[in-house]
Amino acid sequence: MSTKRCVRLFSGLQRHINTRAPRTVADSCHALSGSTWLHQQPQVGSVVCRRTFSSSKLPPKQADTSLFVPVSLKTDFSLDGAVGEELTHALDKSELLKIMNRFYKKKEIQKLAADHGLDARLFHQAFISFRKYTLEMASLPADLHIILSDICCGAGHLDDIYPYFMRHAKQIFPMLDCMDDLRKISDLRLPANWYPEARAIQRKVIFHAGPTNSGKTYQAIQRYLAAKSGVYCGPLKLLAHEIFEKTNSAGVPCDLVTGEERTFVDLDGRAAGHVACTIEMCNVTTPYEVAVIDEIQMIKDPSRGWAWTRALLGLCAEEIHVCGEAAAIDFIKELMFSTGEEVEVHTYQRLTPFSILDHAVESLDNLKPGDCIVCFSKNDIYSISRQIEAKGLECAVIYGSLPPGTKLSQAKKFNDPDDPCKILVATDAIGMGLNLSIKRIIFNSLVKPNVNEKGEKQMETISTSQALQISGRAGRFSSKFKEGEVTTMHRDDLPILKEILSHSVEPVETAGLHPTAEQIEMFAYHLPDATLSNLVDIFVSLSQVDGLYFVCNIDDFKFLADMIQHIPLNLRSRYVFCTAPINKKQAFVCTSFLKFARQFSRDEPLTIDWVCRHINWPLAPPKNIKELVHLEAVHDVLDLYLWLSYRFMDMFPDTALIRHIQRELDDIIQQGVLNITRLIQATDPSIADPLLTQSHHAPGSRVRRAARGSGETMDSSLASRLVRDGLLTSDLLRQLQREWSKDQKQGSTNHSALNTEHPNNSLKGQRKNKKT
Repeated sequence: MSTKRCVRLFSGLQRHINTRAPRTVADSCHALSGSTWLHQQPQVGSVVCRRTFSSSKLPPKQADTSLFVPVSLKTDFSLDGAVGEELTHALDKSELLKIMNRFYKKKEIQKLAADHGLDARLFHQAFISFRKYTLEMASLPADLHIILSDICCGAGHLDDIYPYFMRHAKQIFPMLDCMDDLRKISDLRLPANWYPEARAIQRKVIFHAGPTNSGKTYQAIQRYLAAKSGVYCGPLKLLAHEIFEKTNSAGVPCDLVTGEERTFVDLDGRAAGHVACTIEMCNVTTPYEVAVIDEIQMIKDPSRGWAWTRALLGLCAEEIHVCGEAAAIDFIKELMFSTGEEVEVHTYQRLTPFSILDHAVESLDNLKPGDCIVCFSKNDIYSISRQIEAKGLECAVIYGSLPPGTKLSQAKKFNDPDDPCKILVATDAIGMGLNLSIKRIIFNSLVKPNVNEKGEKQMETISTSQALQISGRAGRFSSKFKEGEVTTMHRDDLPILKEILSHSVEPVETAGLHPTAEQIEMFAYHLPDATLSNLVDIFVSLSQVDGLYFVCNIDDFKFLADMIQHIPLNLRSRYVFCTAPINKKQAFVCTSFLKFARQFSRDEPLTIDWVCRHINWPLAPPKNIKELVHLEAVHDVLDLYLWLSYRFMDMFPDTALIRHIQRELDDIIQQGVLNITRLIQATDPSIADPLLTQSHHAPGSRVRRAARGSGETMDSSLASRLVRDGLLTSDLLRQLQREWSKDQKQGSTNHSALNTEHPNNSLKGQRKNKKT
């Protein structure tokens, strides 16, 4: 726990002791202003514990007025006749313009407006709109016309304009009139109070803390299996599937709930006592005897942390078993202090050791059975897997965008002792959810693309937590390798890896929150003309959280909201569409999302025939990497259909048929991944790949090394294009031959790009510019 947090916690406890004596059950239980209510039912004679939050007494958060979009006014008083003009006379527009400009420059007016919520930005925007309104309207309201006429004649005061100006400002900025209500709606300082069902029971929280392969989740699952009812909440569909299968295999009926799938073991569809689900899908109103929350340290995840917060605070279970890194213990204790619940901690040690080797692999010639090369980009996956198979070795490939069935198929292929495949090339997707028989983890690179708090993509060195999560896959207790090894592909990365792993994992300090559909609907009631993206922006701008929480990144939500803003949808449907988990980097997926929303808005069901026409089903096996990537995108589109079908059943009616063609597509993708080398070599297998020939003798070659930094800008030479795109056609070959010929004659630098380099230079260029 940080020093600052210790001081805050101690001072809060001291205030609690000084201001409140112990109470028994005979005392009445009432809520205090700015405080949490009693969160557990006390027994006779028991002491009631409260914690007072002083954060509610903080001054209201100032809104980011740059998010306030003015509303267009359509009011026209011409139908009422020119009453003001009939009572006075027509306004002199040139004189009126001078009056308006004098009004704008008055410091007293600016200060008065600021006191009513109009900062300099809003004041200027409101004035421009008001001036245009008074000068261009054919007929002004009678009262405003008379006031302006009096001022023009010298019979009125300039300050008399202010009430009319403010009336206009509140019309174009309706949030000014309801700012207090908006602040109340976006007050996120006491999220524990959002779950009255959980607060009404006395929950026991058990933290199972330990590194990977320590048996912490196993112990929690044993209690889950022994309970009369239970829910398992995991971060991945693969983990939910694994627990679903294990639970049913143990003779305990268990259902499966993910964003895209509902599987009931009861043929009549009645819910079983146990359910395995992804963390976002857990039900916080159903009572359970035992709940298991896996990978609790992900409560700090910038995008998904809210789901762990919701599960931890909201699950109605007598026992809450949380599993994760020891770095989260102090924080979870502090979080549970806000609910009046104590945390019982069980710590575990790793069951099998892993050691950091003193030498790097340096060459693919030094690979051994049981090796897993970890990359952080698809380009690296394609390049390295091609080089490995060019040496006559078979390798399995696992990366994040592969369908779950394909990942499991590749894992099974690698784990099978009778299969000739003994090498695995994977991204950090292996860190969770897959049981793999790995002897040695080899980091091909130590930099990974990340998105910072501002939504910017950066290349950053992996954290200690990430390095431990991946390294821990070596030498698993359940595998044939009882001891694991960890090293790097390149010599200059090894000391960096050792330094990373020598540090302790940074403690968890905050938990994520996310605005709910109900909160956004209340915002929309006050701001009916605002777009969904603008509503969410204003919500986050006004939201207040205490030191334990943060508001999760909403960039993906806003991206989808802006994409479908022009489509006529009611707010709740629009909100649901925007929470769909899609990869916004895939153009085909985004296009499909847009078409789904448009079809939905027309109240036209999305049938299997409609979907098949859209994806051009049936699909042929991929002939190159681009076609494989497209098939993965199609699989994501079918996932999107299934995800929406469980939220809008009438409009997405053909769930079973979509799932059937998705299984067929999964088989096609599996075949593509099995033949990934041929896909990379593309259309002409008779052509030898000169890049591979070079890399056989130079494992540190510039071409292969350039692929290591997935976020880096690669050379524009044809050689780099081949590595990047995985294509080799006749036209490209002829162009490549012309480049070689030119390089040989002129001795240009392009020729040296295909020659060998010393492996110790591998990361120099990459580390100069980490931000992409």
